[in-house]
Amino acid sequence: MSEENSEEQQLLQAMGLISNAGNAKSLAMEAVAAAKKNDFALAGKKMKEANDSLVEAHNAQTKMLTQEANGQHVKLTLLTVHSQDHLMTAITFIDLAKELIDVYQKLAEK
Repeated sequence: MSEENSEEQQLLQAMGLISNAGNAKSLAMEAVAAAKKNDFALAGKKMKEANDSLVEAHNAQTKMLTQEANGQHVKLTLLTVHSQDHLMTAITFIDLAKELIDVYQKLAEK
């Protein structure tokens, strides 16, 4: 693989990670908004979609890590760091969204 293709591939992987992680976070935010309106069916649907996007983002990260482990070193760029930041933020927000939805459900039951 040429260096140019490798750099282009890394750019596409980072952009895919950013896109999927961003979608995951946005969908989790939509889930919380639905739960706030006591629409727990929609909240559950949005959380499923958020988790699906998170899996796609995680798969992109895993591919990058596998390449690194196989000696195809990833060039560390601001975009690469930014993509990792998006993933970690999405993971954190999804965890928080699950808790918030649970709280809204408990409040709705009272």
